[in-house]
Amino acid sequence: MFHKEGHKIIIITFLLVVGIILLAEYFVPVVWLKFPLQIAAIILLVLILQFFRNPRRMTSESDNYVIAPVDGKVVVIEEVYEKEYFKDKRIQVSIFMSPVNVHVTRYALGGEVVYSKYHPGKYLVAWHPKSSEENERTSVVVKNTVWGEVMYKQIAGAMAKRIVNYATEGSLAIQGADAGFIKFGSRVDLLLPLDAKIKVDLHQKVKGGIDIIAEKFPTSG
Repeated sequence: MFHKEGHKIIIITFLLVVGIILLAEYFVPVVWLKFPLQIAAIILLVLILQFFRNPRRMTSESDNYVIAPVDGKVVVIEEVYEKEYFKDKRIQVSIFMSPVNVHVTRYALGGEVVYSKYHPGKYLVAWHPKSSEENERTSVVVKNTVWGEVMYKQIAGAMAKRIVNYATEGSLAIQGADAGFIKFGSRVDLLLPLDAKIKVDLHQKVKGGIDIIAEKFPTSG
């Protein structure tokens, strides 16, 4: 199963690869050059297919948990001052996606989308400390009764040249559902309340739509 954002690229790549294979077969008589060209073309197609794969994930929905929005490695867990929307301190959990990771962005929690904004910017490497504020990115805030408001940011990297964001203000976010896509490398930041209990460790690999990033239970009283 492949993500809809990759359908056009997959078709173009497939046709290109078929063309290269046929041209090499009929117009490149030198065997040592023909076979490497054909193999390289097939490898290119395989890489494109794996990048745009969209595996089905069975999310166990719960308002008490924030789940991983993407596949990747946890590269940041720290307290930061969030100045775009909250203008207060938050716990930032950042997940870095390499080119071999699934790049579908999924809603980390269910609720109402109350904020969604695109920011043009630079293309620093995604693990750069300033990428959260200087790179091309989208900022989305989802609100529910347990968490209040949680922000996530889709951040472009050095290779990512297009961020796709499906979250619109006033729409319903369903935990684990498709929220967008980032093409060719990047990272996602989660900005959580300070009382969130973090359930992942630095450098831990997580799977989007499945692994729990943080938990929070409503206070009684």
